[in-house]
Amino acid sequence: MKTFYYPQREQWGEILARPTQDNGDIACTCEKIFAQVRADGDTAVRHFTKKYDRVDITDLRVNEEEFAMAEEAVSEELKNAIRLAAANIEAFHRAQISEPVEWSDGRGLRCRQETRPIESVGLYVPGGTAPLFSTVLMLAIPARLAGCREIVLCTPPAADGSINPAILWTARLCDVERVYKAGGIQAVAAMTFGTQSIPAVCKIFGPGNRYVTAAKQLATAHGVAIDIPAGPSEVMVVADRSAIPAFVAADLLSQAEHSADSQVVLVTWTPEILPAVEAETERQLALLPRREMAEGVLRHSRTIVVRDRAEALSVVNEYAPEHLIISAEDYDDFADGVLNAGSVFLGNYSPESVGDYAAGTNHTLPTAGWARAYSGVNMDAFVKKITFQELTREGLERLGAAVVTMAENEQLTAHANAVAIRLGEYGTE
Repeated sequence: MKTFYYPQREQWGEILARPTQDNGDIACTCEKIFAQVRADGDTAVRHFTKKYDRVDITDLRVNEEEFAMAEEAVSEELKNAIRLAAANIEAFHRAQISEPVEWSDGRGLRCRQETRPIESVGLYVPGGTAPLFSTVLMLAIPARLAGCREIVLCTPPAADGSINPAILWTARLCDVERVYKAGGIQAVAAMTFGTQSIPAVCKIFGPGNRYVTAAKQLATAHGVAIDIPAGPSEVMVVADRSAIPAFVAADLLSQAEHSADSQVVLVTWTPEILPAVEAETERQLALLPRREMAEGVLRHSRTIVVRDRAEALSVVNEYAPEHLIISAEDYDDFADGVLNAGSVFLGNYSPESVGDYAAGTNHTLPTAGWARAYSGVNMDAFVKKITFQELTREGLERLGAAVVTMAENEQLTAHANAVAIRLGEYGTE
C-alpha cells in the first residue's frame, strides 16, 4: 500500500480515486446480449452461459431433486451458522418496517401514506470464485418480509452445471423456490425482459462484477428499477494508537481478497502504528489462499496519514466508503460526523466481515462514492410508499382558491378548472 503523508486537500481526489477501468466495451457487449436475450429468450441465455461459463445448460430452472441434494450436501455446522445469521437479519429488517402515516387538519383535509410491496423482484447472487450464499439472506429475507409476490433468483452455474449447495439450501430456507442457472449480463437481461423460463421482474437487486453492474444500469433504460449502483467492493479503516495492528491488517486483507478491482484505504493521524500494521499485513497475507488476489489489490490501495481526527473525518466524507471501520478512541463521537458511508463498524471488535454475514445489517451497499447519495439495501428498497388524500366539500372550499391561483400562474388552466368546476357545482364560486 502506497503511503501519503499529510497530503493537501487538493490532492485528495487523485489519492482517493478508485481503480479505473474502461467500460466502453462492456456497454457495447451489454447492448448486444440484451438484444439477443430479448429476441431469443432461453436459447440466448443458454448460448451465453456456454460461451462465458463454459457449461451447457438444458433446464435453466433448479429442480426439486437439486434442492434435495443441497439439503444433504450442506453440513449441519454451516446450516446452523446460516440460521443464526438469518435470525439476526430478519430481526433487524423487521424492525425497519414503517407504520402507515396519517395526518388531518381537522377541517376537511386528510392525507395518509402506506407501503405496498414491489410485486416481483429479481435477486442476483454471485457464484463465481466466491459463491455468496450470504447474499441470498440479505436480499430474500427483506423481500419476503415486504410481501413481494414473486421472488426470482439467478446465479451462475459451476463447470458441472450445478449451483453451489449452500446457495440452494439458503434459498429454500428463505422460501425462494424460483432459482435459475444464469449469471452475468444474460441473467440481468433475462430478468429485464423475461424469457420462456425466467420471469421479467419490476426491480433487480444484488452485487456483482463490473459486467453485472453495467447490465443492471442498462436494465434501467428498459423500465426495470435496480437497488443501487454496487460495483467492486471497498473498505476504509480509520485507526489511531488504540487500534490493534493485527485487527487492522485483518480488516484490510478481508476486503482485499474480494476481487482484483477492490480497494482498501487506511487513514490515521498516528503514523507510529504503521510499521506494526504493515508487518501484520505481510504475515497474514502469506497465509491466505487468495494471496495473489489480495496482493494485487494492495498494490492500488492507499495509506493516508492526516494531521488530526477532524482531517480524517473530512477524508472519510470525501471518499464515501462502502464499508467504514472506526478503530479509534471515542469512535461514537467520530461516527457522529460521518455523512457519507454505506455501513459503519465501530471499535476494535466490530470487523466488517460480521456485517457481511451475521450482524443483521445488509451487506448490499453503495460503492464507488455512491454512498454520498444512496443508502444500502434495506426494507424501503422492497416497497413503494403510496400517498392518499381525501377532501370534503369544506376542505376543498378552504384550499380551492389557493390551488386555482397557483395553477393559473403556472398556465395550467385545466388544473384550475378541475377545482373551479367543483366549487361552482356547490355554488361557492
